[in-house]
Amino acid sequence: MKKPVIAIDGYSSTGKSSISKVIAEKLGLIHLDTGALYRGVTWFALQNCMNGGDSINLQELFSSLDQIELEFRNNEGELVLYLNHIDISKQIRTNEVSDNVSIVAKQKEVRDFLLHSQRSLAEKGGIIMDGRDIGTVVLPNADYKFFLTASIDERTNRRYFELAGLGIQADREQVKQNLIDRDKIDSEREIAPLKQAEDAIIIDNTALTKDETIDLILSHIKKI
Repeated sequence: MKKPVIAIDGYSSTGKSSISKVIAEKLGLIHLDTGALYRGVTWFALQNCMNGGDSINLQELFSSLDQIELEFRNNEGELVLYLNHIDISKQIRTNEVSDNVSIVAKQKEVRDFLLHSQRSLAEKGGIIMDGRDIGTVVLPNADYKFFLTASIDERTNRRYFELAGLGIQADREQVKQNLIDRDKIDSEREIAPLKQAEDAIIIDNTALTKDETIDLILSHIKKI
């Protein structure tokens, strides 16, 4: 029997990736953090495709996409992102990447570049993907679709403590503004905007712990 394909979309810092990872372990699925892929392309751009100032030269990035090789490697049970055979799992979580990833992710050329690889990974089933357009664009025929949301203040706290755990200093108000800006860019972009699929189950986990959110998602999967 083919294992299910699960799509989990939602806003930044709702716990999509960490929650998806645990669910994958519990159900024996492969977890793919699609946001990490976009962060990987953004990191490449920041290193190789900059204008004279602080902005990314998008045309240079588009012409350099064939130089990007992104892959997830299993490191003691955890999928770690490599860019051209270099572990960039920590670098992609920096504020610099966070400040630029939405601009990169809304580009059609970048989305097309990553779309094929994401769909290919899901063809055999047994995968859970999280992102912003998985249920609407990448995997519209997924067996299960969920959409996570939480209040901006709660998401700010989660992101702030995530950065602190990585040893990255951050200003709480800057973190909040970054999330607000990303919500706006992701929701209003023309190509594959952040939105709930019509057949997705909405889960507001503002007042839920990570474990409670996981249990709620699993209860829906077992019911259907």
